[in-house]
Amino acid sequence: MLRRMLTGAFAALVMVASAHAQDVGAGAGRVEVGVFPGGGMFFTESGKGGESDFLNYALGASFAVNVNRWIGLEAEGGGTVGVRQSFNVGRTAFADHRTPSTLVYAGNVVVHPGGRDRAVVPYLTGGIGGLTFTPWNDAKSVGIASYETFLTANVGAGIKWFSTRHFGIRGDYRFIAVKSRDTAPAFFGSEDRYGHRVQAGLIFTY
Repeated sequence: MLRRMLTGAFAALVMVASAHAQDVGAGAGRVEVGVFPGGGMFFTESGKGGESDFLNYALGASFAVNVNRWIGLEAEGGGTVGVRQSFNVGRTAFADHRTPSTLVYAGNVVVHPGGRDRAVVPYLTGGIGGLTFTPWNDAKSVGIASYETFLTANVGAGIKWFSTRHFGIRGDYRFIAVKSRDTAPAFFGSEDRYGHRVQAGLIFTY
C-alpha cells in the first residue's frame, strides 16, 4: 500500500513539473524551498536482533541557501507517520499495529559537483540532526510514553530537475545513523540503528 502511494506521489510531481516546463534559464537559485509530500523511512533490524525493522511514511520541508554554484547549506524538518505493520518489541510480537510517529530535523551541507546553474543538478549531501519519537496514537503500547530524542548523522545523494527558472522537482536518498542511548525505550535506540529515507518533492527557487 505504501509503495503504491509513493509511486503515485512521484508520478503526480512529474506531471506537475512537466506542465510548467516552458521557461528557459532553469537551475537552482540562491535560495531554495523544498516541500516533500511523499516518501518513506525504513530502519533495518538492530545488530543484535533485539529491535525490529519497520517502515514509516515520511514527509517534510527544507530551506537552503546556495553559497556559490557548488556549495549550499540546508536546514530540513519534518517527520514520519507510523503505518500498520508487523514487528517485534523484545519477545512481544505486534501484528497489524501502527508504529510510532517521529519528528526529524537536520542541518546539512549540499555539494553540486557539476554546478547548480543547469536544468538537471545532481548533488551529494551530509549533516547532523535529531530524531524524536512521539507518544502519539498507539506509541504508548510499545513503550514510548514521552518524547524520546536521539542524535543522528546522515549522508546521501539526489537529483534536482528544474523545468523553469523558479520551479523543479527533487528526488532524495539518505542513509541515517542513529546514536544509541542508555535510557532508550525497548522499541528503539538501545543499540545504534541505521535507516534509509527516500523522498520526492517540489522545489521553489529565488
